[in-house]
Amino acid sequence: MTESANKKILIVEDDMIISLVVENMIKKLGHILVGKAASGDEAIELAKEHQPDIVLMDIRLKGEMDGIEAVTQIKEHIRTEVIYLTGNSDKVNYERAKATECIDLISKPFTIGELTRSLELVP
Repeated sequence: MTESANKKILIVEDDMIISLVVENMIKKLGHILVGKAASGDEAIELAKEHQPDIVLMDIRLKGEMDGIEAVTQIKEHIRTEVIYLTGNSDKVNYERAKATECIDLISKPFTIGELTRSLELVP
């Protein structure tokens, strides 16, 4: 396993099936899952508690806050890298996501190869 493996990762995804699929991909790639959240508020709390190296963030979440707003708040508290997972890559959300200095934006559904490529972009 390379040094780039063993990253601490937080999954923020409100679809439990997708969340499980992503969790399995992360574990298969040798990374450490530090938590899973379905809402922005939950994501912020888990991020502050676990200080993940990477947050895999869905843009559409349960509750009032979307993933982009959650990332903005997370980055006020901790230093972390963000990869957005989205089924909705319209231009407005893409521009908002880019403004948070994310590493990548992956459209769902995605393969383990696509996730690996994105994770390799993380310094």
